[in-house]
Amino acid sequence: MRLIRAFFAAFAVALLFAFAAPAHAQLRVDIEEGHLNPMPIAVNDFMGANPAAQQVGQEVATVIRANLERSALFRPIPSSAFIERITAMEVPPRFADWRIIDAQALVVGQVTPLPDGRIRIEFRLWDTFGETSLTGFQYATTPDNWRRIAHRISDQIYEQLTGERGYFDTRIVFVSESGPRTRRIKRLMIMDQDGANPFFLTGPDAMVLTPRFSPSTQMITYMSFETGAPRVFLYNLETNRREVLGDFPGMTFSPRFAPDGSRIVFTLDMNGNSEIYTMDMRSRARTRLTNHAAIDTSPSFSPDGSQIVFNSDRGGSPQLYVMNADGSGQRRISFGEGRYSTPVWSPRGDLIAFTRQGGGRFAIGVMRPDGSGERILTESYLDEAPTWSPNGRVIMFFREGRGAGPRLWSVDLTGRNLREISTQTDASDPAWSPLLP
Repeated sequence: MRLIRAFFAAFAVALLFAFAAPAHAQLRVDIEEGHLNPMPIAVNDFMGANPAAQQVGQEVATVIRANLERSALFRPIPSSAFIERITAMEVPPRFADWRIIDAQALVVGQVTPLPDGRIRIEFRLWDTFGETSLTGFQYATTPDNWRRIAHRISDQIYEQLTGERGYFDTRIVFVSESGPRTRRIKRLMIMDQDGANPFFLTGPDAMVLTPRFSPSTQMITYMSFETGAPRVFLYNLETNRREVLGDFPGMTFSPRFAPDGSRIVFTLDMNGNSEIYTMDMRSRARTRLTNHAAIDTSPSFSPDGSQIVFNSDRGGSPQLYVMNADGSGQRRISFGEGRYSTPVWSPRGDLIAFTRQGGGRFAIGVMRPDGSGERILTESYLDEAPTWSPNGRVIMFFREGRGAGPRLWSVDLTGRNLREISTQTDASDPAWSPLLP
């Protein structure tokens, strides 16, 4: 599919220069406090040599402002408050003018057409109180790729001011839902993390569930009823090809990649007994990890690949368990009130996100891998299926109200920055990609 190839094809990005801050620069966002004390930041519309370049510059700045504001760690200052009008990249700003409006950081940029038809997008980040340049880059790319560059610049700003990697240059794959409840159409859809550039990956003829990204971002695994019974499929985003993972005698579901992409862990249901297996992606040899009369499902690897968290009702109700990657050392870690499901290990390795059901409500929470430190981040009539941002700071999930269809939401680890993600249709089962290469 031409659209998919164009969307995911590697683009030419040239890193031409970088401005390094002095070692003593200490401008930092308190990332643990989230939006309680967001950093005021000014993002100028990027300058342009002609009207077309100016239009791109305005759009780039708009995306950067939206990304930073949505993180709740930054408060973009309205441009109507700006005193100085930036007219040249090479001239340092009048720092006093920006301190008057309480801008602790300042972003300036420029869009320049190149002779080969590409454009150069450059930016610089200033510490207005320290009067220093913190970082700056130039990217050369095709004119239709400006949004991707805006996300990359957002990540650079986020990392410089928080000390942690950003998550803006990423994609979300999810289940797009439409039609009446009695005949629901569920298709795979993919989009930028901010909801832009959405398009379908599968048709309306077969219901799909639980999509998950490979660590390479170029492969998705998901469950589909395309063959009549639940089967795990692999979808290559570069070639637009898909294939069945394996022809098993029972139903297969809940697939997820290992951190290095070499294996897939999934559930195989044969004769009414659901067990967890891994499959080597090269040899397609499978290994059974659990052996219990209970339902064992929803496995998720730790980021180092040494452990797997999963869901089992072997204790009488669905709870969370952890085992070694070879199936040994199985132990229960959830002991709160309610039923636990859909566990997923944080990319940082420090937390496991989960869904907890109790008292007629569903909640999204986190706990440490040993089961301690359980915290509920958000709760409603139905909150389910968490997925982590690649830096482990934000969780996306789907929420469904009484009589309403599912929609995508996100919340940060403070539990305070709760936001709905715009989608064209009802949406469920989100999966967040790693940072794009």
